[in-house]
Amino acid sequence: MAKTIAEINEKIKKGQAVVVNAEEIIELAKKKGITQAAREVDVVTTGTFGPMCSSGAYFNVGHTKPRIKLGGGKVYLNDVPVYTGIAAMDVFLGATALPDDDPKNRMYPGEFRYGGGHVIEEMVAGKDIRLIASAYGTDCYPRKKLETLININDVNEAVLFNMRNAYQNYNVAVNLSDHTIYTYMGVLKAGLGNANYSTSGQLSPLLNDPHYKTIGVGTRIFLGGGIGYVAWQGTQYNPNVLRGDNGVPKRGAGTLAVIGNLKQMKPQWLVGTSFLGYGCTLTVGIGVPIPVLSEEILRYTAVTDSDIFAPIVDYSEAYPERKPDILGEVSYADLKSGEIKVQGKEVPTSSLSGYFKALEIANILKDWIKKGDFLLTDPVAPLPGVESGITFKPLNERPIL
Repeated sequence: MAKTIAEINEKIKKGQAVVVNAEEIIELAKKKGITQAAREVDVVTTGTFGPMCSSGAYFNVGHTKPRIKLGGGKVYLNDVPVYTGIAAMDVFLGATALPDDDPKNRMYPGEFRYGGGHVIEEMVAGKDIRLIASAYGTDCYPRKKLETLININDVNEAVLFNMRNAYQNYNVAVNLSDHTIYTYMGVLKAGLGNANYSTSGQLSPLLNDPHYKTIGVGTRIFLGGGIGYVAWQGTQYNPNVLRGDNGVPKRGAGTLAVIGNLKQMKPQWLVGTSFLGYGCTLTVGIGVPIPVLSEEILRYTAVTDSDIFAPIVDYSEAYPERKPDILGEVSYADLKSGEIKVQGKEVPTSSLSGYFKALEIANILKDWIKKGDFLLTDPVAPLPGVESGITFKPLNERPIL
């Protein structure tokens, strides 16, 4: 049994495609078997909604009269600095950017109430954003100062571009020390007081396509409430990690770089987020359709939380010191039960990723496809697989001379 994306798209156009989410396919595969389910189902929709730091947006804000050259100058959006080293009127806002006067961790633990992710959320919500700029002036761009309000409806382009999203599996964070620590995995209580994780498990896009058989450059996706695309493999992409017999990585593996029109997106799916004692970020909603091209693809999408294992990592020493030690592995079924056992101790668990929001994303995408409002795309290039030999290379430190 084999299908093509073109054939599935024809069924979508005719309103005949069978579309289920990644939770529904589990029961369907159990009930009907892999072979029959693969014949009947055309698309499985996935979703994830969690903090994704390597995110941002670029804007072309339009020209002033007289003209000003923002490139090389200093620009702030709601007091949050943006990167200007691109061109005269193009700027990039990172999700983790902070105002210059934020005390950060000088008053430990810092609250990090407002940053780049919050500006992006407010921009998407249609709020006016204060732009303050200073420039050095040129003959063709003579203006040196600018203070104005901009709005997503007024700027020429507003594009979400995220360099590392939808991480394929991730650590379970715990704290072995005798004091509370503040991390990008949230607040971790002393002495194994809690365990935090951040993946939607059986709903997560790359866990439903562990070998990147259908997801590649050009794949159309749900991004931030609008339509986006996979632009490339994400940073820290590493397919060559320990995997189970089912092909699912047991460590952080693939990531996606994604892009989409910010003007189409919605603030409930792009949420500015603050981490006590760590910083700011952006919580992003992503949904990826998996075309059922074969029984092999269907089998991957039928993965359950019991089939997915993550490493338990001590964030008080092993993680910051880059020690390879882990404290064990645990399934997402156990994580979602609310309690796991670590070093003989029962430890309460909580997720930074919203499972029910991820399910909502998968269902929205499912609805779009069933209505014929969303067609699948054939990737123009695959994501590198295990055979590529690509691995994530940490910084090779050298002495400063």
